[in-house]
Amino acid sequence: MSYDNILTNTEGGITTITINRPNKLNALNKDTIQELHDAFSDANKDKSTKVIIITGSGEKAFVAGADISEFADFDVKQGGKLAAKGQELLFDFVENLSTPVIAAVNGFALGGGLELAMACHFRIASSNAKMGLPEVSLGVIPGYGGTQRLPQLVGKGRAMEMVMTAGMIDANQALNYGLVNHVTSEDELIPFTEKIASRIMRNSTVAIKAAIKSINANFKDGVDGYKTEIKQFGKCFGTEDFNEGTTAFLEKRKAEFPGK
Repeated sequence: MSYDNILTNTEGGITTITINRPNKLNALNKDTIQELHDAFSDANKDKSTKVIIITGSGEKAFVAGADISEFADFDVKQGGKLAAKGQELLFDFVENLSTPVIAAVNGFALGGGLELAMACHFRIASSNAKMGLPEVSLGVIPGYGGTQRLPQLVGKGRAMEMVMTAGMIDANQALNYGLVNHVTSEDELIPFTEKIASRIMRNSTVAIKAAIKSINANFKDGVDGYKTEIKQFGKCFGTEDFNEGTTAFLEKRKAEFPGK
């Protein structure tokens, strides 16, 4: 599939999705959100894709925010629909994908950009990364899950400060906060992220899918994460991957998981 605002490439089990609007600092508009949904959906269905990496084109920005010109004149009803549709189409969708998604954050990740990175399963940042949720400086709040995911990742107090000051933090502060897992040089960001992806790909895709579902359950209202874990744990015993993994361990050899 061809896209106007993103680039995709699949190689060696990794699908890399690159937001490609450098003249707009890769800002998210309606069309880009739809294209991202389609690209993530296709990659998740592609059996050759074991890990998805999302990044931004150029050196300045992962995603510098949402395209404000698209909604500056919205009313209350339109604003609510904008947030609901965006969360369903992209942010919640990415969080609940069964394929691991890693955000390779290069440069600015602001507003919707940081919200997209937080929806991914984890984040790796280049040393020049800057992150923040500046929405209150525009008279609005984060609407793509930012007020929910940021406290889950960095704690309530730090999230309150970041949102209320509308300020940015650098990569090292993000690492200290637990917002990102690793910080690398700009040149090493993608190679380092691919190394992490290669480690993931050694393991059972079936088990990883179950792990994602179980971990996410802990953060969903009205869901007992322990019960989800028990259910997913039990289902693993009925898979070919479990049979291969345990057999390989007992035979002291490397497992060759069929992904079933």
